Amino acid sequence: MMVMTDSATRSSPLATVLLALLLEEPMHAYRMRQLIRERSKDRVVNVTRTNSVYQTIDRLRRDGLVRVHQTERSAGRPDRTIYEITEHGRATLRQWLDAMLSTPAREFPEFPAALATISATTPANALHQLRQRAATLADVIAHAETELTASAESVPRLFLIEDEYRIAIHRTELRWIRSIMDDIETGRLTWSQEWLTSLARH
Repeated sequence: MMVMTDSATRSSPLATVLLALLLEEPMHAYRMRQLIRERSKDRVVNVTRTNSVYQTIDRLRRDGLVRVHQTERSAGRPDRTIYEITEHGRATLRQWLDAMLSTPAREFPEFPAALATISATTPANALHQLRQRAATLADVIAHAETELTASAESVPRLFLIEDEYRIAIHRTELRWIRSIMDDIETGRLTWSQEWLTSLARH
């Protein structure tokens, strides 16, 4: 989700997470990336590319949301820049969170795009692919529920609610996919190239 602030600073999931980490204490980019992975926040923000954190911090710094706190120097190791959040950064983070929590974002994930063009394949193939997706989702849900139960023993629920949300979304999607599979299997939902061609002629 992208949210515009009065200062025209663009929000992003990664920028939001980085500012929230710096709200805890000043830290360097490597530590931020490490914490994102340790806390499993890489399920909600993409830090696959090493440079993504550094590039986002550079943008936040240019926009005045973070600043250099100090530079760590040690023999035989590269200097490490430690960043801290600014007052403008704190205010902007609150603004981003308010918008993200209150307003559904207009997002463009892949699956709805595939559904919008499902007529480009056959009902039989669509059913086959949806069966695979349903099986994968069932595995993902089972694994996530196991992890959530284990984490709940030592981690406050406040830090696990995004996992609860992901599981709820996956469960809802799985129920819906199974209903569509049933509709295709019974013929309540079907199509053919001839039918599509006849529609295009009208």
